[in-house]
Amino acid sequence: MVSALPLALPDDAFAPFGPDGLSSGDTAWVLTAAALVLFMTPGLAFFYGGLSRQKSVLNMMMMSFGSLGVVSVIYVLWGYSMSFASAHTGESDIAGIFDNPFALFGLSPLLEAKEVGADTLYVIGGFGTVPAIVWVGFQLTFAVITVALISGAVAERMKFGTWLVFGGIWVTLVYFPLSHMVWGGGLLSGAENGIAAKMFGVSEEGTANVSPIDFAGGTVVHINAGMAALVLALLLGKRTGFGKVAYRPHNIPFVMLGAAILWFGWFGFNVGSEGAADMLAGLVWVNTTAATAAAMLGWLLVERIRDGHATSVGAASGVVAGLVAITPACGSLSPIGSLILGVIAGVLSALAVGLKYKFGYDDSLDVVGVHLVAGLWGTVGIGFLATETGLLYGGGVQQLVVQVVIALVAVIFTGIMTAIIAFIVKPLGWRVSREDEDTGIDATEHAETAYELV
Repeated sequence: MVSALPLALPDDAFAPFGPDGLSSGDTAWVLTAAALVLFMTPGLAFFYGGLSRQKSVLNMMMMSFGSLGVVSVIYVLWGYSMSFASAHTGESDIAGIFDNPFALFGLSPLLEAKEVGADTLYVIGGFGTVPAIVWVGFQLTFAVITVALISGAVAERMKFGTWLVFGGIWVTLVYFPLSHMVWGGGLLSGAENGIAAKMFGVSEEGTANVSPIDFAGGTVVHINAGMAALVLALLLGKRTGFGKVAYRPHNIPFVMLGAAILWFGWFGFNVGSEGAADMLAGLVWVNTTAATAAAMLGWLLVERIRDGHATSVGAASGVVAGLVAITPACGSLSPIGSLILGVIAGVLSALAVGLKYKFGYDDSLDVVGVHLVAGLWGTVGIGFLATETGLLYGGGVQQLVVQVVIALVAVIFTGIMTAIIAFIVKPLGWRVSREDEDTGIDATEHAETAYELV
C-alpha cells in the first residue's frame, strides 16, 4: 500500500497522468466537485419531498436516500469497472456497450503500487492529472443521483423494497452501459468504433470527424432517467385519485430549498466534469448560471401568460429545467448561446409538464416533463448552438445529426431495458395496496409520519 502520492511523476511514468504528473489543484477541485454532486441527492430529496403530499413526503425522501445506499455499494464493487475498465486495462469492451465488470472489481487494482526508477511509487490509472480513485468518487455520485431522479415518477404508490431492487438492477443494466457508451469509449463516444465514426469517418488521430458531445450527462443522466421514469409511470399505473384529486405540494419552502441545493451542487456536476481547474471550467460555470437563470425566467413567463401568475414552484422547476438542458452543452456554447438554450428549455418544460394529463400517464413529480424534455433539448440544441460545429455557427448539419442520433439511441436503449427490468422485478410486487395508498405510504411502508400534529 502507498501512504501518499508523490508530488510529481516522471514524464513517461503513466500516460493518463499527463506529462506534468498529478496536479494537487485539479485533484482538490474534483474532490470538492464530488462532494457537491453528492449533496445534490439530499437536495433532490427535499425538492421531491416538498412536491409530495404530507402523507408521502418521508417515502419520497427515503427513495433518494435508498438510492444513495444501494448505488454507492454497487458502484464500488462493479459499477466503475463496467463503465471505464478498458481505459485502465487496455482490454476490449463488450460490443462497445460495457466493460468487464470484474476487471476492476472492488477497485483494488486502482490502488496497486508500481515502481518507477529506484524507489518512486505511484497509483495506476487516472483522469488527466487526477488520480483514478478520485475520479471514481466523482463518477459514483452521478450514478446515485440518476437513479434517485427516476423516483419522482412513481411517488406515493411504489413499494420501497421493490424500488431498491429495481434501482440496483437498473443501474447495472442501463446506467453503467450507457455511461460506457458515452464516456468510456463505447458506441456513443467519439471513438473510432463509435456510431459517429461510422457515419462521418475517422480523423488522422483515430477519432470521429464529428464527435458526439455530452459534457456532463444529458444522455447518461437526464434522458436516461427521464425515459426510465416514463416507462415506470406507464407500467405502474396512475395514483388512485389521478385526474380527480388536486395533488398540491405540501411544503413549498422544501421545494425552494431543494432547488437551491441542486443549483449549488450542479456546479460540481458540470464544472467538475472538466476534471481540471482551468479556463474551460470557468466558461462552464458561467454557462451553467446563464442557462439556469434564463430557464427560470422562461418558465415564469409561460406561467404568467397561461395562468395569470408566476409561482414559486414554477421558479424552482424552471431552475431544474435549465440545469438539465445546459448539462450536456455547457462546455461547447458561448454565454449568449447558453442564455438561448436555457430560455427555450424553460418554455418547453413548462409546456411539457401538462402532457401527462393529455396523454393520461401519471408522472407524479414531472420527471418526464423536466428531465426528459430538457435533456433532449439540451443534447440536440448543441447541434445548433455549439460555437465550433453548430449549425447556426456555420458548422453544417453533421453535429446536429450526431446529437439527434445519440439522443434517440439513449431513448430506445433505456426504454427497452427499463421495460425488461420491470418485468423481471414484477414478482416482488410493484404497488402498495389501494388501502395503504389512501392511508399514506409513509405510515404503511415506514411506520412513520413527517409531522406529529396535535
